[in-house]
Amino acid sequence: MRKIKYKKGRKLQHITLEYTGTHKEHETEMQLFVYDDADVVEYDKFTVLALNSCFDYTKNNWLNVHGLNDIGLLKTIGAHFKLDDFLLADILNTTKRTKLEEQQNVLFFNIKSLLPSEYSDNISVEQISFILKEGILISFQEKRSDFFTHIRERLRTHAGIVRTKKVDYLLYLLLDAVMENFYITLEDEEDKVEELINQTKKDAKPIILEKIENHRDNLNFLKRSIVPLRDSLYYLKTKKDDDDENGLIQKETFNFFIRLHQKSLELLEQIESDMSALESASNFYFSEQSRKMNEIMKTLTIISAIFIPLTFIVGVYGMNFENMPELKMQNGYFVVMGVMFLLVIALIIYFKKRRWF
Repeated sequence: MRKIKYKKGRKLQHITLEYTGTHKEHETEMQLFVYDDADVVEYDKFTVLALNSCFDYTKNNWLNVHGLNDIGLLKTIGAHFKLDDFLLADILNTTKRTKLEEQQNVLFFNIKSLLPSEYSDNISVEQISFILKEGILISFQEKRSDFFTHIRERLRTHAGIVRTKKVDYLLYLLLDAVMENFYITLEDEEDKVEELINQTKKDAKPIILEKIENHRDNLNFLKRSIVPLRDSLYYLKTKKDDDDENGLIQKETFNFFIRLHQKSLELLEQIESDMSALESASNFYFSEQSRKMNEIMKTLTIISAIFIPLTFIVGVYGMNFENMPELKMQNGYFVVMGVMFLLVIALIIYFKKRRWF
């Protein structure tokens, strides 16, 4: 199983309308919120037949689409809101990186939502796209999830200021909710990295190095997902002092997007710190392996040093010269064995004093 599911995504032409993600079993459903400061109306089982009757363009409208398998439904939505086919293709093609694109009276934003897998070291990926128009926000999710549950509750209960703001503020809240998943994923990675570092210090097994490389891949993927998000948010940040031609984002809302940009910078800094920790763990692993090898070589060297003089003595008396006076001694064998024994003891004491073992 590959670390990142979406690497298997098939590359498509820019205007090819085909869903390339992995959540093909999820049925396409829609939910609509029509709200303002005074009231909110929720349509849970919304259909394309109600596009004309349920939208109230004097209020704020949030259409949330779960599931991207019904291409015909997405085409209908695109035709109704006069969306370019290129935008629909970017919504369906999950191999695309995070991007921000402005067209006439339309702001398009897509982002990768990352969460740790429950029973593995993999990262679950879902692409979420947003279409912002005057008074309308359309979000596209690959499957039904609970990323935005708390935001729906705030709309229903009039908590906070969301119902007093335009849909650009709602876009900020949704992006902020997705970015919280980055923090959850990064925190999970940090816990696993810390556990790996502790395991490396206890017992540097080869499987630990493999896990280190897996988590390095995860952190690199996190970084590749956040960098384009940072760039997109920086673009919005630079527009704060410009005249916004479309007027889709209110001047006072730009400050909230600046907060998101700051969050992306914090995430990248933390990822760099975690990458350094992994690099230290990797270096410690190799250092520990080198230390173990040195210990083995030192032990073998000491054993060799002890047996070299013994081998020399054995070699001398193995030459079988006729005139070797020690050969005629009655206790010659015991004397030589005693000398060899004392020599071993002396070498051991010498090595011990030199702290060679």
